[in-house]
Amino acid sequence: MAYKAPKGTKDVLPEESYRWQYLEQTMRGIVKKYGLLEARTPCIEHTELFLRGVGDTTDIVQKEMYTFTDKGDRSITLKPEGTAGAVRMFVENGLFSEAQPTKMYYLYCPVFRYERPQAGRLREHHQFGVEVFGAPNPSADAEVIAIAAELFDTIGVHDLTIKLNSIGCPKCRGRYQAALKEYLSSRYDELCDTCKQRFETNPLRILDCKVDTCKEIVKAAPHTMDYVCDECRDHMDKLTHLLDAIGIRYELDPMLVRGLDYYTKTVFEIVSGMPGAQGTLCGGGRYDGLIHELGGPEMPAVGFGLGMERLLLIMDQLGVTVEKPLRYDLMLVGLGDAGKERAFVLAQQLRKKGLCIDVDHLGRSVKAQMKYADKTGAANVLVLGDNEIEQGRAVLKNMKTGEQTETELTPEAIANHLK
Repeated sequence: MAYKAPKGTKDVLPEESYRWQYLEQTMRGIVKKYGLLEARTPCIEHTELFLRGVGDTTDIVQKEMYTFTDKGDRSITLKPEGTAGAVRMFVENGLFSEAQPTKMYYLYCPVFRYERPQAGRLREHHQFGVEVFGAPNPSADAEVIAIAAELFDTIGVHDLTIKLNSIGCPKCRGRYQAALKEYLSSRYDELCDTCKQRFETNPLRILDCKVDTCKEIVKAAPHTMDYVCDECRDHMDKLTHLLDAIGIRYELDPMLVRGLDYYTKTVFEIVSGMPGAQGTLCGGGRYDGLIHELGGPEMPAVGFGLGMERLLLIMDQLGVTVEKPLRYDLMLVGLGDAGKERAFVLAQQLRKKGLCIDVDHLGRSVKAQMKYADKTGAANVLVLGDNEIEQGRAVLKNMKTGEQTETELTPEAIANHLK
């Protein structure tokens, strides 16, 4: 039978991987300036982690998690998002006892959600995320948003809108939920079936519904900022002041909520308005109660996550290209048994000097080897036959300009010419 990748997954072909590597290198370079260190957590976690952390009323937990019982009769889940696992790691390893804040990121983090596959939304996709633990001040929120904004600017995705809101804290959120339910009760029969369930369990999620009738209903709903406490309002005022001070544009969106239950105070999304690329590129916010909820001390936290596949798709739609890197500095073309053996040995010597080298492994003719060198984009070619070996000299040809340079047949001489 012909095997195929499971529905909702996607191979990254060798010829495409340089685009991923470009993003990864760019992300690492940016977060390094902010002092973030990389964290890596398992792909599987105990299911209870997501029930408590993400929330059992969320779509992720109710509809999208890949959960199974292992041979030890334990309920295990393929992680559907990165934050809960990062917090579990933080608590389990006692990182809260170290100097704070703890600033970390994760990269090429596989996450799994059972949903209808579509462009940029796969059942297995990969996230880049930033988490800052132990920092209560709005400056941490502003720094996290600045990291995301710098990333998009660096890779050439412009015309972005940062949507910002406060959804309050446990002290004030109850008042808003009561006001929201009072407003929605008069139009309860018009809500979709999912939102009728949310009405009782988590009414804030109704603000995020994608069904047209529900979207129309919530347009006139009360605004969260009208009900937040003084502490939450002061936090948002200071955050917007800091964003103004560093020149980051934002838009206050009173209808913005996030799809996970752990958020408190700040929530934000970064949305592209460029033609052909509308949609959310990045989302995050503050989750001050999650560390305590998962067994740690009372500590604040803030972060964001974005999908790598979606970002690459947006770059394609906007015509943002990544220059394909040079694959080989030099192709050594062997002529005859002696030439091929000398080419193989010389290749290893040049690789030890940091150069990218290839030799023929298929027994091709010289003409076929030259064609292969051209096809793979080798920058230079050097032909090795009996004459070259006997004389200790060979001709180095630049494949782009056609320029030919004679060189001694030593790794030092060839490396100097190439560099």
